[in-house]
Amino acid sequence: MHIDLQTVSIKPLRHTFDNIARRIGADKPATRYQEGTLDMQQTANFHYRPTWDPDHDIYDASRSAIKMADWYAFKDPRQFYYGAYTLARAKQQDTAEANFDFVESRGLAANLPESVRDTVLKVLIPLRHVAWGSNMNNAAICAYGYGAGFSQPHIFHSMDQLGIAQYITRVGLLLGSVEVLDDAKKSWVEDDTWQGLRRLVEDSMVVQDPFELFVVQNVVLDGLLYPLVYETIIDDVLSAQGGTSVAMLTQFMTDWFAETKKWADATVKTAAAESDENKAILTKWITEWRDRAAAALLPVARIALGDRTDELVGEVVQQFNARMAKAGVPL
Repeated sequence: MHIDLQTVSIKPLRHTFDNIARRIGADKPATRYQEGTLDMQQTANFHYRPTWDPDHDIYDASRSAIKMADWYAFKDPRQFYYGAYTLARAKQQDTAEANFDFVESRGLAANLPESVRDTVLKVLIPLRHVAWGSNMNNAAICAYGYGAGFSQPHIFHSMDQLGIAQYITRVGLLLGSVEVLDDAKKSWVEDDTWQGLRRLVEDSMVVQDPFELFVVQNVVLDGLLYPLVYETIIDDVLSAQGGTSVAMLTQFMTDWFAETKKWADATVKTAAAESDENKAILTKWITEWRDRAAAALLPVARIALGDRTDELVGEVVQQFNARMAKAGVPL
């Protein structure tokens, strides 16, 4: 018996969904990111004016002073949809767990110089309250922002910040005990050093414009806090004093910020390029909140940096200004 096997080429009738095809062309296959992002927000079904806010539709672009002809102009350079996001974070989680295991199994935490340990507990542990505030803020942006291209990354950001708060808690427990967490909370609530930052976080939680809240939290506050605390204080200053193991325990935060600032910058750049009005609004928001955040971080940084505080905080602000200029918003 003779069997003749032949290859048959099957041409698909279409490469993607109709709404995606209208945006990218019917002859182009769509990426998973495009299919999981473009036009995902409802505009007809499940679209209504809620009783708790009858002045707005549940998805309403008028909640923001930023105006866009197409809110799906926002693109995440990481191409994160749920699947890609969870895979990326799973790899980072494995690295973080390996770092914690390495530090614990070799007793590196117990061998930290006492001055370094004391500084870490005073500077780092209260920041879990800042991370929790960011968790809440990003959840709010996702709830009230318009268009999945803009709102979707914020729920990922929200969960990231919850994870960062948990990592900070683990560092505290590794270097001390539950009392360390109680002391950090007391400092956050009562210590004058923290009240400027605490007020900024609490004020941010009542910002109504979702795009302004994105600017406050993800552009300005994170844009100053992460380079200052994790890169300057922990990776540079404390590591030089024998605190390299702390840099290992906070590697996730350093890597996370390097990744997420690309998305934040791309979002600012897209909004600023849309119109001169948007650019003017962004300049005003970023300038005002940058000055508040820098002033709030100064006393916190002084715990670790002493006489060099003004100099090093100034460098972080200059780096931030350069970032914004590159994103199309010179300050």
